[in-house]
Amino acid sequence: MKRLLILSAVLATAACSPPAETKADLAVVSVTGAICRPTPAGRQVTGCYLTLTASRDDTLMTAESPASALAQVHESSMENNMMVMYEAKAGLPLPAGQAVALAPGGNHIMLLGVKEPLVAGDTVKLTLTFASARPVEVEASVGQPALPAAKMDHGGH
Repeated sequence: MKRLLILSAVLATAACSPPAETKADLAVVSVTGAICRPTPAGRQVTGCYLTLTASRDDTLMTAESPASALAQVHESSMENNMMVMYEAKAGLPLPAGQAVALAPGGNHIMLLGVKEPLVAGDTVKLTLTFASARPVEVEASVGQPALPAAKMDHGGH
């Protein structure tokens, strides 16, 4: 009788628990065009850019790199006619099926405390973590990123 009560309690608990997520339930995030700028002489910071596409709504939460002491997901915006950037502490939304570009002049990954100068031709490992999807490891090339078309027109300046 005691075994039956224990078994009943275990089954009741299992029935009330949410089902474990299966691999198919998780968002999958693809990454393309990963590139980090070379570090300027004497500086230990640089920006990295890439395009993310999530299969389901998700959020880019953090980035890490063995090449730097710290990596942050940054948002950029215009405030009082000045471009300002700050850490996206709540993460960067990734709407399902929409390519989200992290690009010069916009959202990006900032590497702080770069340990060794990054030179064109090098590669940088990045690990991206998401609210739902499994972490994604990326190998970004080091070079000059192409500017988005909207940023290339300087209005004759």
